Amino acid sequence: MSGAHFAFTDRWGGVSAVPYEELNLGGAVGDDPEAVRHNRAAVAGNLGIDPARVVWMNQVHGRDVAVVDGPWAESREIPAVDAVVTARRGVALAVLTADCTPVLLADPVAAVAAAAHAGRPGMIAGVVPAAVEAMVALGARPDRIVARTGPAVCGRCYEVPADMRADVAAVEPAAYAETSWGTPAVDVTAGVHAQLDRLGVRDREQSPVCTRESGDHFSYRRDRTTGRLAGYVWLD
Repeated sequence: MSGAHFAFTDRWGGVSAVPYEELNLGGAVGDDPEAVRHNRAAVAGNLGIDPARVVWMNQVHGRDVAVVDGPWAESREIPAVDAVVTARRGVALAVLTADCTPVLLADPVAAVAAAAHAGRPGMIAGVVPAAVEAMVALGARPDRIVARTGPAVCGRCYEVPADMRADVAAVEPAAYAETSWGTPAVDVTAGVHAQLDRLGVRDREQSPVCTRESGDHFSYRRDRTTGRLAGYVWLD
């Protein structure tokens, strides 16, 4: 889509050591902060964006959304939100994941973009509809929004107790799933796409990568202590 850019990282090409090797972009997982800064700067450089113009979140598995004009002031604590929205071209929005679904949204005509962190709790709480609502308030239209979801744990691998699956499916039936070994599961990405579809967002693509199955991606469910991938969206 002209003017809209989307990118998702894998785990290779950075300087982080085991167990965060190599391209960890998460600043709150126990990795060396200098390695994280180096990795973030390297990714931004490869994408052709200014690392000082990337907006990160303090993700807490909720549905709160922040509308931003640029990165947070260094003197300010990054707020606890799971979606950021901007109407400023040249500002890149980033979302960190290691099994949760990274959701990138853009309306190039209205010049509005959003990034959302949709884990199981956030998907149930409606963080993606909240992000779309904030975009619409800035002039976006659902029928123009382009949506991309990145690498995430798939429904065949996200095993949960039966009562948890029932609770999730009561809110979002599309998330009902079964593992490849026949036990109850949740498909967060399917739930996100169902929500977007109901909102009228038709231009959607989903990464085929399951983080738990892929050795090229970080997975919290597989490794517990591990790094974080990032999804980026920006408009020029």
